[in-house]
Amino acid sequence: MGHSDFNGRDFNRQATVAKRFELSGIGVHNGTPTKIIVSPADTNTGILFIRTDMDDAVEPEIPAHFSRVCATELCTVLGAPNGVSVSTVEHLLSSLSAFGIDNALIEIDGAEMPIMDGSSTVFVDAIKKAGVRQQRAARRFVKVLKTVSVRHGDSFGEIRPHDGFHVDVEIDFPIALIGRQRFALEVTPQSFEKELSRARTFGFMRDVERLWAAGYALGASLENTIAIGEDRIINPEGTRFPDEFVRHKALDAVGDLALAGAPILGSFSSRCGGHKLNFSLLSALFEDQDAWEYVRPGSEPAVGHADMGERMPVAAFGPDVS
Repeated sequence: MGHSDFNGRDFNRQATVAKRFELSGIGVHNGTPTKIIVSPADTNTGILFIRTDMDDAVEPEIPAHFSRVCATELCTVLGAPNGVSVSTVEHLLSSLSAFGIDNALIEIDGAEMPIMDGSSTVFVDAIKKAGVRQQRAARRFVKVLKTVSVRHGDSFGEIRPHDGFHVDVEIDFPIALIGRQRFALEVTPQSFEKELSRARTFGFMRDVERLWAAGYALGASLENTIAIGEDRIINPEGTRFPDEFVRHKALDAVGDLALAGAPILGSFSSRCGGHKLNFSLLSALFEDQDAWEYVRPGSEPAVGHADMGERMPVAAFGPDVS
């Protein structure tokens, strides 16, 4: 259960990055240059964001946990009760999750993660270069015990029991350039790197002025976003996959589901979903005490359910594209 070999790695044991690495870029929404430093962390730390640009009087730490989600419009935003936040966390989280990294400190000197090329490939390359260090402590998995589903209008998502981690995502856009696409994958480090990590975020040219007026997409460019015109892809190189759009949605889902706080043993599926739906499904899963349990490899299920933390108020949601 939950065991796989990747360069000798035992996926039943916790892991962290073997050494720190730095990356710099701009936020796709705020357009601001940002640097992140990802460092090793002790067992049972989890993934912890640390805002290094905060005043000493302000608590700068934000755990990567769904109870900290405070907005899901166009990206996933994590926030602390004191108002400190970090946005567009899903691309890095998807990479850390897919490579089985349980513990890491992510220092960031701004409010938004750098978008890099719009995919997770830069994060994957950095993780592989830094290496993954296996730790002594056993991993704790969130095992799905029964199917849980949510619906928001035309969007539908569910998670059901499965021995492993599987995603199945379908989108349906009323334009011929995208149309209906579906992609399913059993997520492993290898499959994530090959099939999902290179899929980029996307947006419609017709929405640019509205997004700018709302304070979004200020850093978007053809270097980090697939730009969709009325009848063509604006990017000269075109798409990396014929179905790159749904693959990116699946990438986002892996990152959002990493906010469970432990690797999931379950099968996720969604139709016409996005960050809002992913968050709602995680919330619904943990709210149903009969739908899940913590388990450790080679042991009995963990006794009881952990306190999932005080739920933060969630901002009014708008539709998300990617």
